Amino acid sequence: MDPRIKAILIAEGSVDIEPELLSTKKALVPGPSTAGPGAGVGSFFFRSGGHLVRLEHRRDPDATLIVRRIGEEAAGGDVSGDDDVVIFYKGRELVRGRIEPALIHCPEQAYITLSESCIFDCTFCPVPKLGGRTKTADEVRRMVDDAYRTGNLRAISITSGIEHSPGEEVTRAVDLVKDLTKYNLPIGVSVYPTEDSSIRLKEAGAIEIKYNVETMDREIFGRVCADMDLDFVLASLEDAVSIFGRNRVFANFIIGLGESDRTVREGVETLAGIGVIPILRALNLHPLRPDLKSICPDAARPDADRLLRLARFEREVLDAHGLRADVSETMCLPCTGCDLVPHRDV
Repeated sequence: MDPRIKAILIAEGSVDIEPELLSTKKALVPGPSTAGPGAGVGSFFFRSGGHLVRLEHRRDPDATLIVRRIGEEAAGGDVSGDDDVVIFYKGRELVRGRIEPALIHCPEQAYITLSESCIFDCTFCPVPKLGGRTKTADEVRRMVDDAYRTGNLRAISITSGIEHSPGEEVTRAVDLVKDLTKYNLPIGVSVYPTEDSSIRLKEAGAIEIKYNVETMDREIFGRVCADMDLDFVLASLEDAVSIFGRNRVFANFIIGLGESDRTVREGVETLAGIGVIPILRALNLHPLRPDLKSICPDAARPDADRLLRLARFEREVLDAHGLRADVSETMCLPCTGCDLVPHRDV
């Protein structure tokens, strides 16, 4: 898999795959995501040529992407291992690789969602519609301990919706981070910021922080994230850089809400200019959020060309500002499954 092939896989997003390929213990396919725009959807990880991608799975023989085990009649060739698969794109072989084991949500990390519900109603996100539960501290500790005992855990990442208030979620995360430092592993946290969230999480033991801007198009932001304050998020990100340092502060930035490439470029420049690394995330059009199209008629999952073009642009900007996406140790950037990551993929 090269950056172009990965861009195609991200742009398509989902594949038809035989359940048997996901049913073995070796696959360790995580359950449906409980966080963000991908919540409620089952997925697996595919690795090839040093690149990793997360793909949604469903049974759909007419899907654009189809996964088959190498050695089957459709793929041809010899069987080289139980987890060796080939992905077909529009009926032609695109790439070969293997299904990657995952711990909790992604490979080599315990990436745990605390509150699986949210009082904010961002119209691209299904979480408010799912009405999920909030994990107890004991439950989270057991999950991390189980992952740690595998010997494959390299980082702990905490994210959360908002059950009652942003402050309550920050306090919940702070208390957990204090407990989880005993594992002597890097800990990253992604929450909605409060006035003192960065200093509290840093003092608790987190080494990285993520506050999502979602979009840098202010007009679109006002429509899709009416409960959020973009200026407050940007100020919180700038403050976080002063506390956590450069290369340790991130922000998810959705591509596909109807924003222009110019807006994306300006947003990437703005974020990098304050020392923040943007994570350019392809929009996931979720069936629980049909209302998104009514307020953003141009919303669409970006194609491979756009994803690759913007990822290469981001790398140029990060290089110009002396930032490195491959320094990160927790959350999305070291995983790389959902995005084209500068300095790792492009």
